[in-house]
Amino acid sequence: MATEVRPTTRFQPPDWFTNSYAISTNAERQRSASHEVRQESRFLRNETDSQTKWDQYSNNVRLADRIDHIRKWKEILEKTLADLDKEIADLSEAKELTEISLEAKNIPTDANIECLTLREGRQHIDVVQDEVENQLHKEKEVIEGIKRALQQRIGEAFEQLCLLQEARQQVQADLQDKNIALGIDIDQYNLSDRSPLISYKPDSLRVPKGTTTPQQWEDFSRYNKERADAEMLASTRLREAIHHTLHQTTNDLEAQKTATEYAYRKRIHEFQRAKDELEWQKKLTLDEIAQMENDIRGIEEAIRAKINPTKLAETRLENRTYRPNVELCRDAPQYGLTDEVKQLQATKKALEEKLRQAQHALDGLQKNVHRINDDLTDKNNSLMLDNHCMDVRQKMNIKPQTSTDRNLNIAGVERQRVTVLA
Repeated sequence: MATEVRPTTRFQPPDWFTNSYAISTNAERQRSASHEVRQESRFLRNETDSQTKWDQYSNNVRLADRIDHIRKWKEILEKTLADLDKEIADLSEAKELTEISLEAKNIPTDANIECLTLREGRQHIDVVQDEVENQLHKEKEVIEGIKRALQQRIGEAFEQLCLLQEARQQVQADLQDKNIALGIDIDQYNLSDRSPLISYKPDSLRVPKGTTTPQQWEDFSRYNKERADAEMLASTRLREAIHHTLHQTTNDLEAQKTATEYAYRKRIHEFQRAKDELEWQKKLTLDEIAQMENDIRGIEEAIRAKINPTKLAETRLENRTYRPNVELCRDAPQYGLTDEVKQLQATKKALEEKLRQAQHALDGLQKNVHRINDDLTDKNNSLMLDNHCMDVRQKMNIKPQTSTDRNLNIAGVERQRVTVLA
């Protein structure tokens, strides 16, 4: 039969009571500590829940303020970009008008050169440095000065367009960054702790490279806007200068064209007067030649008419020399016949001298007519050249056309005038 082995240690009653008291005391102390921990955990839970909700609310408010701030600058940059696009279009149009105006100056240049070349065809005495030639050379200088001024404006407009494009690219890049940032912040504002797309992220507290301060952020956008405003202001002033130059050059060219054509009309009038005077002198000279030729024929007839009387007187004198002896006396008929012969000889000599003078005068008249004819030829040539020049200069009245106007003309469409209501 097996025998149960029991512990041999025996405790005393005080040990038993002490053990019971210790267990009871420890239990009460553990319950008290547990109660305190439970109260602290409830307080901490409530406090952390409130802090979390408050932090989320605060950050939502901050995100909303940031979104408003970004949206405000986005609207400012969008308006600035629209203004830049309009200014670029306006300046491009002004530049195109200047280029068209510069190209159109080839017509006055060609007309001026053609007029100078045509006037080189003048002959003899008409090759004079008159007011027309002076005005043509002055017109050439005016056109060259206008070309230089327009070319300078085109260069300035090109440089300003480059600056405007550069400012536009900067504003557009800033605006694109604003749109991306606005989308990101709106997405973050719409996230909540129940959103399906939230998760733990590695090293979420890191500071990204290239991070800027809010002041730097705002200064960057303000600098872009202020630079765009400054370039647009410079472009506006340049457009005003371009339009002023266009009007000024048009007025200068028109004034010089008017002065040149006035000199042309005055010179043509002088040529016409000289031509009319020469034709009148030619008519009078031809009439005088006709009369002189008639008088010469009369003188020649008068000389021929003295032949027979001379023969008669000389024959009488010769025959009377044959009177015999004392009958050969110098009587009154002898003296009379002698005087008659001398008178006839003197008359013939006078008539012949007058004939030589008349022939010399006739030769001078004929030479003068030849000179008048040559001068008339020169005057008609010069008059024809100047009238041709006036026809050539009609090309200068052609107004320059834009590419749109050219296309409308080619298509046969007339541009409709648009009434702008202020």
